[in-house]
Amino acid sequence: MNAHVLVLNQDFSALTVCSVRRAIGLIHLRKADLVEALPGQMLRSPSISFPFPSIVRLRFYVRVPYRRIMLSRRNILRRDDFRCQYCGQRESLTVDHVVPKSRGGRDMWRNLVAACTRCNNRKGNRTPGEARMPLRRKPFRPSHVMFIRDFVGSVEDTWKPYLFLN
Repeated sequence: MNAHVLVLNQDFSALTVCSVRRAIGLIHLRKADLVEALPGQMLRSPSISFPFPSIVRLRFYVRVPYRRIMLSRRNILRRDDFRCQYCGQRESLTVDHVVPKSRGGRDMWRNLVAACTRCNNRKGNRTPGEARMPLRRKPFRPSHVMFIRDFVGSVEDTWKPYLFLN
């Protein structure tokens, strides 16, 4: 029962991930409906059996304020999959300003990338174009859905349409 269950809002937007126990509780209390179950698996008690939930949908819409992911070193590394955005290496990572601070670059999602120490020193006080070090991927502001995926680890195929990972 330590599997993860995707919780959808009434409009089928991804809200969070919960435990199987919590999902069964939501279904039993009629606060949520079962959307997808794992085929061939059941949860049994002496008097009742439930399909093993994979995705549940809340019956009532929950208004969630805009979820902003905090700008932090850890979240930048998570967004960039713990890879240097110049060479792809995974060891000794730092955070690099695409436009250096000395040239007016600010601390914001679109100006910070993960970089290994070697590439960060090689790039120095230049832009990637001046240093002839193109970025593997343009930096962006991540969504909370991206971090749901990272929290769970491997995403089940049934979750992908709801997390926009098709």
